[in-house]
Amino acid sequence: MNIDKVFQDQLIKITQEAAISVYPHLGKNNKIIADEAATNSMRTNLNKMNIKGNIVIGEGEMDEAPMLYIGEKVGTNNGPEFDVAVDPLEGTNFAAKNLPGAISVIAVSGKNNLINAPESYMEKISYPSGIDQNAIDLDFSLKKNLSNLADSKNKRFESLRICILDRPRHKKIIDEAKSLNIDVKLITDGDVSGALLVTEEKHNIDLFLGTGGGPEGVLAASALDTYGCGFQGRFIFDTDELKKRANKMGINNFDKKYKLNEIVKGDSLFCATGITKGDLINGIELRSNKIVVSTLITHKSQNIKKIVIGEIDIKK
Repeated sequence: MNIDKVFQDQLIKITQEAAISVYPHLGKNNKIIADEAATNSMRTNLNKMNIKGNIVIGEGEMDEAPMLYIGEKVGTNNGPEFDVAVDPLEGTNFAAKNLPGAISVIAVSGKNNLINAPESYMEKISYPSGIDQNAIDLDFSLKKNLSNLADSKNKRFESLRICILDRPRHKKIIDEAKSLNIDVKLITDGDVSGALLVTEEKHNIDLFLGTGGGPEGVLAASALDTYGCGFQGRFIFDTDELKKRANKMGINNFDKKYKLNEIVKGDSLFCATGITKGDLINGIELRSNKIVVSTLITHKSQNIKKIVIGEIDIKK
């Protein structure tokens, strides 16, 4: 099913209001309160939508998240059936410390069109459009992936630039990249934004890779699909409990590498509103008596991928 354009404005408003709800908590060193504000706002507004929504990617599973948990039903229970993926506040530490990169994110697709998996880590790799899907693989060496990428993009190997989370688990990749004279952009958080830096040349990122949150991988895949970019992910089910949960969600092959069209099927709609300024989207700005917010929206069937600027009067 294709998603009606009427839902675009609704989802933009939902992420904008979630972002604005975080604004009073910026720099207060309390990521829990900031996240709660965004989650409360997003849940309240989702429940006003005329949809039959099912949270497939959320704040966690029922036993660990009071709201927007995986499996929670949202909407008025009228209208089309949607899978809903949310991260009301990606970059909780960024918001708590008022650092660049905090965003509010949501993606929707038709029923059973978004992969349903327990919250876990994921090995992931994203790359620009126009690259042969067989050229990039999680199981290839970094050098082979970069060589194939350089050939596909007709770029010099040494001119490539990768993005990766700055984590001890990535030391081997970072060290190897430097030994290959590859420029490395390190990010401290923000998996969704990081993965989306391959979407446009202006971001100067040729490859995003590493291990990060599985939910963030699914959210990023929705936008990457509209841009025609490539993505591959493999969930890490490294405990018996995670394997049991994955089984209940229909996952039996714990080592499977998922291509983008296996993570997001059919039409999808993605919205991300900036809270603090980042590489991908501008943060919230105060201008005179207005709050100005920037939202990246992608809608596959409509071939929409653009930044929408919203101005909201400050409540007196």
